[in-house]
Amino acid sequence: MKKTALFAAAVLVATAVQAPVPASAAPAKILLAAAPNISVTNVKAHLSQLQGIATANGGNRAHGRPGYLASVNYVKGQLDAAGYTTVVQSFTYNGATGYNLIADWPGGDPNDVLMVGAHLDSVTAGPGINDNGSGSSANLEVALEVSRQALSTTRHLRFGWWGAEELGLRGSTAYVNSLPAAEKAKIKAYLNFDMVGSPNPGYFLYDGDNSDGVGSGPGPAGSAALEQTLKDYFTSIGVPTEGTDFDGRSDYGPFISAGIPAGGIFTGAEGRKTAAQATKWGGTSGTAFDVCYHRACDTTANIDDTALDRNSDAIAYAVWTLATGTTTPPGSTVYSDTFETATGWTVNPSGTDTATAGAFERADPAATSSGVALQLGTTVSGSFDLVTGAAAGSSAGTYDVDGGITSIRSPAITLPAVPSGGTLTLTFSWYLAHLNNATSADFVRVRIVGTTTTTVFTQAGAASNRAGAWAAASVSLTAFAGQSIRILVEANDSGTASLVEAGVDDVKITQS
Repeated sequence: MKKTALFAAAVLVATAVQAPVPASAAPAKILLAAAPNISVTNVKAHLSQLQGIATANGGNRAHGRPGYLASVNYVKGQLDAAGYTTVVQSFTYNGATGYNLIADWPGGDPNDVLMVGAHLDSVTAGPGINDNGSGSSANLEVALEVSRQALSTTRHLRFGWWGAEELGLRGSTAYVNSLPAAEKAKIKAYLNFDMVGSPNPGYFLYDGDNSDGVGSGPGPAGSAALEQTLKDYFTSIGVPTEGTDFDGRSDYGPFISAGIPAGGIFTGAEGRKTAAQATKWGGTSGTAFDVCYHRACDTTANIDDTALDRNSDAIAYAVWTLATGTTTPPGSTVYSDTFETATGWTVNPSGTDTATAGAFERADPAATSSGVALQLGTTVSGSFDLVTGAAAGSSAGTYDVDGGITSIRSPAITLPAVPSGGTLTLTFSWYLAHLNNATSADFVRVRIVGTTTTTVFTQAGAASNRAGAWAAASVSLTAFAGQSIRILVEANDSGTASLVEAGVDDVKITQS
């Protein structure tokens, strides 16, 4: 990812991009119902290759340097062997020849192109393994999995690896400028993956609809749908996301300038993770998402494997969904409740609750605070959640949980039997907030009531101030397959003096 936005034209293109292969050349049709799991081991093997190339070529893979051309040759060799039609497109910038690699998968509608891209160059200061070996390698492994699965697509699928991004989006600009207007019009969507394995990662999606309402405006029409496709994947695995602006720092730039819808993932560069983001995603607050951004230490040691794994799978999900017309998320939904309408949750279902105030309810909550945020007035989606005593009252302690336990239980949910190797997963968002007069006996917890009652999630209190902040949880329900269950949510205040608030939102069970 480059440091600042530069949109210079005046790029010389030496080789035209080859036209898509006709649909008659498509491989045998094997249409998958869900995207595959991408092997992070394979993605890391590509990163090791790029590291070795940089090490053997002066420590970098920068524009005009031998390490960059060697990187192009490595990726091209992998794709050629996998059955792609590849073209190396050359351009000139700053007195040096640069290269883009374009790879077309046979088949699909040539007038409806889905393009997936990442820049392959590094800065001169280092090998560029996170920036952007990570996006380049994840895209490469997804492309190779397309080949292994002999994927038949309704859209024509094209991948691009860009040169000289670090010098101002030079390669991707060269590519877009080389296309006649009719060819640009055939590209209906562009997905950009630049830095997807940052060592202190965030999970940012390009804000196609400008729903965040900050910075740059929305992308071209259709960008919001690309953002939603990626968001659907992260929702299915219980990972919250945030929007990031189309601020011109990566290769989506020339595509959106040409009116092409765009989207993508970004795990963060030199910006610093906030405390709220660290609560939501883990990692270290006050520290850069990538402390080795544009430095010599951006090596294979500068990668978070979990982020790389999740994002590689998200790329595959987007490709499978958008290129084949498959809209089912990776794992069909068995049960879902956002609490925007009443669906039959029962307060104090056993008649044994002891709380004298702050009982759980489905409601539109009011915000409360006392030095720190306590009850959250915002939900994860919509306006309603499950919350302890939704009203604000005359003070923060008016409607908090007091005097013991409060509970609320779902209606009966019939879980399907799952085949060998299948899974059932419960995901939900939650928070627990309290002041320093709380104890470890205070909690929010989730239990599954089936043939047995099992606690699957607990967050205990402590004698410290804990601000309310939404977090995501994911737990396995595979052991309950084939049963009729209920979800029981409980919060406890062990004493009347302490101040405890809790909330739960967006409960979902998926099968995969």
